[in-house]
Amino acid sequence: MSKKSKSNSNFLKYFDSMRLLVAILIALAITTVIIFSVSENPIEALTTLLLGPLQSKRYFFNVLEMMVPLMFTGLSLALVFKSGNFSMITDASFYMGAVIAVFIAIKLPLPAVIHPAFAILIAGVIGGLIGSIPAFCRVKFKANELVTSLMLNYVFFFSGIYIINKFLIDRNASNFASLKFLKSSSLGNIVDGTRLHYGFVIALLLCAALYIFLTRTKWGYEIRLVGSNIEFAKYSGIKTGRVILYTSFISGAVAAMGGAIEKLGMYNRFQWANAPTYAWDGVIIATLSGNNPKFIPLAAFFLSYIRVGADIMSRKTDVQNELVAIIQGIIILLVTAERFLYFMKQRKESQMALENAMNKGGK
Repeated sequence: MSKKSKSNSNFLKYFDSMRLLVAILIALAITTVIIFSVSENPIEALTTLLLGPLQSKRYFFNVLEMMVPLMFTGLSLALVFKSGNFSMITDASFYMGAVIAVFIAIKLPLPAVIHPAFAILIAGVIGGLIGSIPAFCRVKFKANELVTSLMLNYVFFFSGIYIINKFLIDRNASNFASLKFLKSSSLGNIVDGTRLHYGFVIALLLCAALYIFLTRTKWGYEIRLVGSNIEFAKYSGIKTGRVILYTSFISGAVAAMGGAIEKLGMYNRFQWANAPTYAWDGVIIATLSGNNPKFIPLAAFFLSYIRVGADIMSRKTDVQNELVAIIQGIIILLVTAERFLYFMKQRKESQMALENAMNKGGK
């Protein structure tokens, strides 16, 4: 292979990563223009946005703490999207996983370590069953999984509120809050003086495990094949309905484990009167990572970093943290636009095809 051909091959191999990097740079460039347009001290605002999380130990660990739920919901949705499914039931699984874990953390006394492990396990099983409902409706009744999941999110959210109000509510609290968790249910902190808990380690291990699952196992191959071409998968003898069901179960279990870990690691009582938005953030993480578990931690770190930086910026300068929404929107718009930088990919492919044709002609 000639140097030029090898160069073209490497370009195509890393094309998606390059598109993402260019999208981020464009988003930051537009953000810079906006900051210079609205701020009286744009240099300070921009510096705080980009370097604020590195200014203190507390700020940096805030970034790592925020990564945990993003990794779980990003993994959950990456699995679903990888199978060609578009269910958003991750929202319900995440919330109900937190509710189930809280129930166990309050009502069921167990030894330390075993207590949170049991709560997370049960939450994962129930979350997996919840995640399977839209997939089952799709396979059995040809129902649109996106519509079904969005409707079920409301059902499970209000079911969770009912469970808290009926069995776990603290009547003496000034606002909506459950009773305090038993101390044995805490996940514990990795670093003293921070709120970074062992759920961070669990999330990283799960990213590695699911990457191996998707790329090194028969079941992972089936998921990827069904997601890329479901008709070909059917003709290959793969039971596509079964693949969609077990993928949705795993996805729901991962999301529910994330909800349980977020509650047991970061809080001492349940106070989510409104549905958290982590599942929708998971869509951003899955998109940025290309639905690849290997890149989920990097995508979660990037999103957490700019959010913490924007929060610091809004407190120290005259620029509001809503600027993050602009950055997110531009990046997602460019990453999901199939024609973005496509001309470069097309040119490289044409060069490779022409070189291959000339090599065959020479022979």
